[in-house]
Formats: sequence, C-alpha cells, structure tokens
Amino acid sequence: MSQFKNTKTRYGVIAIFLHWFMAILILVLIGLGLYMVDLPDVGFNTQKIVLIVLHKELGMLVLALVLIRLVWRIGNVMPLLPPHVPSWQKFAARSVHLAFYGFMFAMPITGWLMTSAAGIPVTFLGLFVLPDLISPNIYRMEFFIEIHNVLAYGLIAVVFIHIGAALMHQFIYKDDILKRILP
Repeated sequence: MSQFKNTKTRYGVIAIFLHWFMAILILVLIGLGLYMVDLPDVGFNTQKIVLIVLHKELGMLVLALVLIRLVWRIGNVMPLLPPHVPSWQKFAARSVHLAFYGFMFAMPITGWLMTSAAGIPVTFLGLFVLPDLISPNIYRMEFFIEIHNVLAYGLIAVVFIHIGAALMHQFIYKDDILKRILP
C-alpha cells in the first residue's frame, strides 16, 4: 500500500497525484497555447474561441491546484536527494522547482490579467465567474499578452530541463531519483 504523505525517501500519493495531474494539464495548456495562437483571428473562428475558453478554464484549474500543492508541500517533508548528488545539481533541482512554482502562478495570473484587460469574464470551470483583476484597457491587454507569451517559452524551457534531468538520473546515473515520484 502506498503512503499518503511524503517521507524522506519518497513522495506520497497526494504529491505524486498533484505532480502528474498538473504535468499533464501544463503540457495540454502548452500544446493548446501553441496551436491556437496560429489560428486566424479573422471573422468568427468558433474553433479558436472554444480553445481559448478551454485554455483559460484549465489555466484557472492549474492556479487552484498550485495553491493546494504549495500548502501540501509546506506541510510535508520533502524527500532528500541522495548524498552522491553534487551540490550544483541540488542547487539546479531547487532552482527548477522554484521556477515551476513561479510559472504555475505567473502564467494563470497573466492570463487572467489579459482577459480582464480585454473585458472578458474569467470563470472557474464554468462554475462561477472570477472577479476582474484590472479594468478593460487595450494597452494593458497587449502588455499582458506579451508577458504571457514570454513566460510560456520560459516554462517550455524549464519543462525540457526538468524532463532531461529526470531522464539523466534514470538512464545515465541509474539512481532512484525518478522512482520517488512515480506512482
């Protein structure tokens, strides 16, 4: 039987679920974002509108989940990296995880800001309308679109670094670091 909470050697069921569920959501959001920006804005593009709404709804879900994940992380012990891991890799691992938290907050917030600036309501999974963060303003909307786009490419880079490091530990170093987060 899997443990509920984290230990010094392994993540618990809750942390593992949040990690993989959010990883899938984030990859879907990246894919949707990259796909829908290339769709034409001309006329009434139903496909683009549906994808934008889906992207916003999933983005708000990520924001809610990152809050839960942060509370869970604060209330749980974190598995220690093995002693053979060099200090620079420990620093890199902490930096990448901090970057992920920054992106998981900044991406939905900038999306919410750009939508508020566009004068379009933001909902949480269609259940309720979230308040506007700022008043409608075309210049602010364009500013937050640019910020959101730049952050997206930063997030993509961090995803590749994270996956690359996990694969390196699994196949080159052959240690158990990746196994700690696998179901």
